[in-house]
Amino acid sequence: MYLTNLFFVLFGGIIFLQVMAFSFPNLEAVSFVLFYTLMVLTSIDLIWILFLKEPLTFRRKFQQKLNLGDPNEVSITLQNKTKIGLYIQLFEGYPEEMQWRKKPIQKWISAGQSYDDHYIFTPKKRGDFTFRVAVLKVRSLLQLWERNFEVSNPESFQVYPSVLQMKKYALTVFDRQKLNQGIKKIRKIGNNQEFEQIKNYTQGDEIRKINWKATSRKNELMVNQFQEEKSQNIYFLLEKGRTMQQESDALSMLDYAINSTLALGNITLKSGDKTGVITFSDKIGQTLPAEKRAGQLKRIMDLLYHQKTLFKEPNYDLLYQHLHRTIKTRSMLVLYSNFESLSAMRRVLPVLRLLNQKHVLIVTLFEHEELYRIAHRLPENNQDIYQSIIAESQLKTKEQIKNELLKNGIRTILVKPNQLTLATINQYLEVKAKGLL
Repeated sequence: MYLTNLFFVLFGGIIFLQVMAFSFPNLEAVSFVLFYTLMVLTSIDLIWILFLKEPLTFRRKFQQKLNLGDPNEVSITLQNKTKIGLYIQLFEGYPEEMQWRKKPIQKWISAGQSYDDHYIFTPKKRGDFTFRVAVLKVRSLLQLWERNFEVSNPESFQVYPSVLQMKKYALTVFDRQKLNQGIKKIRKIGNNQEFEQIKNYTQGDEIRKINWKATSRKNELMVNQFQEEKSQNIYFLLEKGRTMQQESDALSMLDYAINSTLALGNITLKSGDKTGVITFSDKIGQTLPAEKRAGQLKRIMDLLYHQKTLFKEPNYDLLYQHLHRTIKTRSMLVLYSNFESLSAMRRVLPVLRLLNQKHVLIVTLFEHEELYRIAHRLPENNQDIYQSIIAESQLKTKEQIKNELLKNGIRTILVKPNQLTLATINQYLEVKAKGLL
């Protein structure tokens, strides 16, 4: 509880009259009257606000599981329980870990009335967090005092990988009307192991599938048609090395990879594929075997929820040994990594080649948006020129890494972090369409 600026303005005016009384003696009596009047009113106002108990009620409404990197609405309600209007300031108890700052809500609430408001909260980290106690500043009847009231208890919540993005991309993929959104859904030509029937050759059929015996009997080209295989293995390999700690728009590269894994994992499961996750850094982290049974998506989400970046160099040799023991059939491997130099990529290139020989390997790389902005801005001084040259050099290095991986037959995605999910979905659909698994 403390005095407001109004009290000090009035008190300063009285002091000014006291000073002026040296030149105008009649002002001395006026200043003393005003001084004692101010003291009496301040005392009355103090007694009033001291006896003021819980003048307002506060309610906060939000989902217990918020979506990482997505706008989440938080609603608040203030109810004036007194018989007079109150001027209030509300300081919301945002979680300390979020480092989120916002001006307090300032409002006049009439007697017995309520005030509803909402704000958008965008979490940038996964984990367990707590809304702290909200503090309400209430002014006294004469506006000479302010008193703080704690109007809420701490409320915990969890930030999970984005379910909103997962649902959005799933609707886009499985809705034919959304094809112009950038998602490529390609119809797969029969390219499987289970024989279905012999049919007439049509333009576009693969020559290697021509059935020469049937062709000689019918005297026209006939081809074997195969049923589409449903349950194929899809594994997401999440690297948790130090380079995955880099941030873009306050989200780490690991968090972008996690959101992409959840969104694409939902699509692969709905498409009938078995889906699993393996995390690694200098050691193998958690392994979720590829399955398509009920509850697999929840198990994927729970696994992703607890992942954190380890500031160590990833051990790809150990990863290869683990995959060799764990995955016995040809699978699609989506590797989320962030090579920053050619030397770093070349050290693990032999391992990537071996994985790509046995499986279909897709490597994702991140473009740094801040470097792109620096490289393409108009320089204003020598320092800007140096920074632009360095940024452009690093961007070219990323392109060289991508090109070298492609030359080695490894499917590679180089994309801005916020476009990662879309790019990986397109790659998955293209692999399925071409029958590479």
